[in-house]
Amino acid sequence: MKTEVKRFEELSAAELYELLRLRVDVFVVEQRCPYPDLDGRDEGALHVLLWGDGGGLDAYLRILPPGTYFPDAAGIGRVVSRRRGEGLGAAVLRAGMEAVYAAYGPVRIRIEAQSYAQGFYERAGFVRCSDEFDEDGIPHVQMAAEP
Repeated sequence: MKTEVKRFEELSAAELYELLRLRVDVFVVEQRCPYPDLDGRDEGALHVLLWGDGGGLDAYLRILPPGTYFPDAAGIGRVVSRRRGEGLGAAVLRAGMEAVYAAYGPVRIRIEAQSYAQGFYERAGFVRCSDEFDEDGIPHVQMAAEP
């Protein structure tokens, strides 16, 4: 596996296509949730790409700089993997957290997690910090990790 961290302008057209396709395949098609994935935040984000040995994109997430989405923290979102149960999500999340600290120093990281995935994020050190709320018809919670 190969992990890359890129700013939006560093992504090739093929890489951008692959990450958007993965996000749509899982969040829109698989989860049957039509929502505006193209939300105007990708251009200012860091993108963490986990490439499989065969060259395909296996997992992805994006990092929003501190103060751009959460006033007190960097944000991690759009955490997605092509296959579940193989450790891809955990690998890309670890890489994302490391990329946050490398880019912005020891800052708090916040996420808006689908409620069913709360345990996954807790294993990575996140703590729930909100009541459950609805986001595009799916229950979510906010969670935070301290450096």
